[in-house]
Amino acid sequence: MQDMKVIILAGGLGTRLAEETDVRPKPMVEIGGRPMLWHIMNIYAAYGFKNFIIALGYKGEVIKRYMSEYVNLSGNMTIDFKSGKVTSEEGNALDWNVELVETGLDTQTGGRLRKIIEQGRINSTFMMTYGDGVSDVNIPKLVEFHRSHGKLATMTAVRPPARFGHIVFNGSEVSRFTEKAQVDAGWINGGFFVLEPEVAKYVDSYITPWEREPLERLADEQQLMAYFHENFWQCMDTLRDKELLQEIWKSGKAPWVIKTEEQHAYSRNGA
Repeated sequence: MQDMKVIILAGGLGTRLAEETDVRPKPMVEIGGRPMLWHIMNIYAAYGFKNFIIALGYKGEVIKRYMSEYVNLSGNMTIDFKSGKVTSEEGNALDWNVELVETGLDTQTGGRLRKIIEQGRINSTFMMTYGDGVSDVNIPKLVEFHRSHGKLATMTAVRPPARFGHIVFNGSEVSRFTEKAQVDAGWINGGFFVLEPEVAKYVDSYITPWEREPLERLADEQQLMAYFHENFWQCMDTLRDKELLQEIWKSGKAPWVIKTEEQHAYSRNGA
């Protein structure tokens, strides 16, 4: 099961984070000094899923540069100035396989998925998520649920974090003001999909958003199931979201961090 590939959609413009995304794609906006993309990949890797396909678009070269330099910049290295040879110590390397795939600047989310499948990079059950959301969803249980129902698609359903306070009135007088509870909100698409390759036929063109016709048609044909996740989920859609994630990270209790021996070793090296 751990050979299952994980597609991360990382090609959007991220216009609501323009302060950050003028110079880099949204998945490269940093939380705790590390790109959002790194945090997402670590969620999957902690459970043993280490085969990634990153769907590139806007400023994809920034992601390519980061990934190509990752090993050298994250651990010990030796440089022979005479020969120009650079050697990284094997102990610093992660056993991840990462495919960086150019899927087009104007391609929509559904189109990026379709292009990757059409290129033959996917031929069995796979996972997919967005490059701007983290969660403490249990990935093996998610996959197990998908296997159990036999449908083409599983979507992780989450409750959106409360953004506004809840006001109770007595006429014009405010009788009570409380932070709105997350459970008061409805369920939304939280990403963290498990999919079969056949979903590509539900994407009509490269400019088709995955979240519209494809998911609607899958639902109409009773091929879309929801895995309900009650615990932590947070997207990074706005600057406020970024600041919230940063505060959670600084607390040392980020719910999306699943500590493994690899991550402990990486932390000791200065992450």
